[in-house]
Amino acid sequence: MILLNGQKIFVSMLDRNQILQLRQKYLSPSLSLSYDTPLHIVRAKGQYLYDANENRYLDAVNNIQHVGHCHPMVVDAARKQYGILNTNTRYLDENVVSYAKDLTSYLPDDLNVCFFTNSGSESNDLALRLARNKAQSKETIVLDGAYHGHVSSLIDISPYKHNSKGGSGPPSYVHTLPMPDSFRGKYRGQKALNGYIDELKEILLSIKKQGKQLSAFVVEPIMGCGGQLILPDGFLKQSFELVRDAGGICIADEVQIGFGRVGTDFWGFETAHVQPDIVTMGKSMGNGHPLSVVVTTKDIAEKFNNGMEYFNSFGGNPVSCAVGKAVLRAVEEEKMQQNANNIGKYLLQELKELQSDFSLIGEVRGKGLFIGIELIKNSSNLSPASKEAEKVVNKMKRKKILLSTDGPDHNVIKIKPPMIFNRQNADELVLKLSEVLSNIDNE
Repeated sequence: MILLNGQKIFVSMLDRNQILQLRQKYLSPSLSLSYDTPLHIVRAKGQYLYDANENRYLDAVNNIQHVGHCHPMVVDAARKQYGILNTNTRYLDENVVSYAKDLTSYLPDDLNVCFFTNSGSESNDLALRLARNKAQSKETIVLDGAYHGHVSSLIDISPYKHNSKGGSGPPSYVHTLPMPDSFRGKYRGQKALNGYIDELKEILLSIKKQGKQLSAFVVEPIMGCGGQLILPDGFLKQSFELVRDAGGICIADEVQIGFGRVGTDFWGFETAHVQPDIVTMGKSMGNGHPLSVVVTTKDIAEKFNNGMEYFNSFGGNPVSCAVGKAVLRAVEEEKMQQNANNIGKYLLQELKELQSDFSLIGEVRGKGLFIGIELIKNSSNLSPASKEAEKVVNKMKRKKILLSTDGPDHNVIKIKPPMIFNRQNADELVLKLSEVLSNIDNE
């Protein structure tokens, strides 16, 4: 232990190489590490991470720590509640009902029934169960490049996983719509909207011709693993109408983008002026604490109440709900949605100016503090600059700024920092990114 600003701080007794050896021995070999030289992070505060040598890194990619690492309001709420009570939902408890009331106040009125869970994966799995129970069918439509979670049912509906290395493709009841990418996708520019909508119509017609009933359309209103992708204007609105006309349920996966991150709105689906039948949340809602939820309508919830009890040992426990309430309070009281809107617009503008200086940047896109920079090798054929993107991320790490890549070709640099990211942070990121891009071919 060391004393830092009057507080005792844990310091690892093992060095980086010892930890790496133990990790290789005891942890799953499929568990990856970030960066060419892994970081040994020992503490964090706000938008910063600190390694074992007290080097400070600007965290520009951790959207789980939504209101900032170790936010005092969240830490205090967890500590206090843990000292009083933590149990399951088989007892009456004020925490879970007051949190459900607070949370649903941010949603449309008829999205008012909560199923509390522990991860985004668990939420999306339950959302599928709700939809399939309502429709009495498993026929599901998803977007190519999408990722919805790590459990088996979600690998089935996540082309990002089942169509990649180690995957075995989708089951017959999963229908994949080409990723609605107007920059490098199958349909581009002004042809994008009608092209992808026509593809959806073909899928719906095929399901109908087979005499099957559509269950659900599962979609991230802004795609995360798909490459921080903004869907074409009008796509979600038309898609939801077509899906509902076919008797299907619309599920909005807000696990990565909810809680004000998009700036202009509290939820990603609001930016598209649509209302889903089921919303799933996770990651940011607990600020690192395992907390997630499915919110739906009374009608869908009642149909699920068929005699098989849904019980979750940890979902909705008092500590988790106290943490969730603290996160909502921090977002509201510290005006983090407004900050995401203001800083996000500023950062997007600065990055687009940078784009004019570097042909490697093919497109800058995003909303609020959810931004993607797509790197291309050639402006004529838009070939992905995947190796260059990886090189940029590692060079930025050496300049003490943490980023990562995503997208089907891993050529999109993603920026999704804690919501307290400020103008000074944005300026530092742009300046150092400019330096890296100026010397991208030099190690």
